[in-house]
Amino acid sequence: MKTNVGTIDRVLRIVAGLVLIALAATGIVGWWGWLGVVPLATGLFRFCPAYTLLGINTCPMKQ
Repeated sequence: MKTNVGTIDRVLRIVAGLVLIALAATGIVGWWGWLGVVPLATGLFRFCPAYTLLGINTCPMKQ
């Protein structure tokens, strides 16, 4: 897997994933809040399969 998620994108994904999971765990939102696992995982692994399909790369270019 080639890294395709940049730093800012990564932080936003991790925060959004944790917020959704916390809301689902406390019962504030329904079961769909557990979908926060997806952005959390893509942020932690720095790889997004959808980005690969769409040809997007938010990582800075290496010189």
